[in-house]
Amino acid sequence: MAAAAAPQEQVEDSDGNLRRVITTPMLIIFVLGDILGAGIYALVGEVAGEVGGAIWTAFLVALTLAFFTAFAYAELVTKYPDAAGAALYVNKALRKPFVTFLVAFTVAASGITSASTAAIAFGGDYLGVFIELPVLGVAIAFILVLALINYRGINESIKVNLGLTAIEIAGLLIIVGIGIAALVTGAGEPSRALEFNPDTSAALAVIGGASLAFFALIGFEDSVNVAEETTNPRRAYPRALFGGLALASVIYLFVAFTAAMVVPTQQLADSDGPLLEVVRAGPLAIPPRVFSVFALVAVTNTALINMIMASRLLYGMAKQNIVPSLLGRVGGRKTPVVAIVFTTLVAFALVATGELDTLADTTVLLLLIVFTLVNICALLLRNDQVDHDYFRAPVVFPVLGALSSLLLLTQQEAAIWLRAGILMVAGLVLWGVNRAVSGPLESIEAEKLQD
Repeated sequence: MAAAAAPQEQVEDSDGNLRRVITTPMLIIFVLGDILGAGIYALVGEVAGEVGGAIWTAFLVALTLAFFTAFAYAELVTKYPDAAGAALYVNKALRKPFVTFLVAFTVAASGITSASTAAIAFGGDYLGVFIELPVLGVAIAFILVLALINYRGINESIKVNLGLTAIEIAGLLIIVGIGIAALVTGAGEPSRALEFNPDTSAALAVIGGASLAFFALIGFEDSVNVAEETTNPRRAYPRALFGGLALASVIYLFVAFTAAMVVPTQQLADSDGPLLEVVRAGPLAIPPRVFSVFALVAVTNTALINMIMASRLLYGMAKQNIVPSLLGRVGGRKTPVVAIVFTTLVAFALVATGELDTLADTTVLLLLIVFTLVNICALLLRNDQVDHDYFRAPVVFPVLGALSSLLLLTQQEAAIWLRAGILMVAGLVLWGVNRAVSGPLESIEAEKLQD
């Protein structure tokens, strides 16, 4: 998953509500920070392997599909400005505790798979600039370090997220600068960015590439967790959501075009540090080690925040008696120690059995299921009355969002469905054990899942 913004210290006002202190410009940076991260740094090469040199076409399609779902989120967040996201919307629309649990667990599982993808990316060519180590060993050690940081507790502010986002953007702007220099000096081959994979049709290549490129875009949905702290969310959130997506779109398209223009397609496809190949081949004298630092920061931020999110979501479910209460146990540092251990063990299993592209595809599959349901819920809840003004999306966009999410789901291979299915079976076991011990669950307070 793209680098999600760090959880903030939540400050309550005298009425017990969270203070609304996040302005529209701050929220735009927040959304941009959610999106930018490991995906673009790690997966440009994988997308090139699917599409060919026309990498930007896959990102353009993925961006268009993301905008469809963004309309549904803009409506639902401004209508129900609570920090619970998809689980809240499904809970309100369907009123089925089991379905709400499935959605919440799917989101948690996607966080673990996203962090596992980032862990493998961390152990690849970007780290290899400094030291050559086995990728699997590095990935496992990386996950363990994340667990230790998670255990100690994370309480970062919007300013910290701004700093991390600035580092991530700086790295991508270096790639854009290389592209501009390559065009000016004639060092690149722009025609290569118009070539498609000769082994399949252009349409199928782009759709397949878009499914993978979607990994670099997910994360915008995490911004729902600060809706309660945003000043005038009715106006601020849609502007920030679409503004952040638009900025990410411009950056991603420039980066994708530059990568194809500067580096031969097969060389990109064979690298797990594809943008490092661009730095090495480009006309600007950028030290590879400097750029690798930017990439490693982006990858680390993505992984850390996703593991925090996953452990807190499981903790929230345990506190509401949705999964075994053991997962709600808090350690000496007032962090959800058992949930952290559980998510860490799952991540160990994922990095030991999956490759970069398979884990990225699994993350995308899980979130596409969530996005499909969110779009459907936006349609089901359109006539639900609330006592405040909210953004109302044209009905065509949730429809297109649901259909496009389903289309991308059809592009996933059986092995990806199997991996996602195993994760969901683990969730079902947790649900079943808890129901056997505690009895039926009549309702879920979805607003409190991520407390």
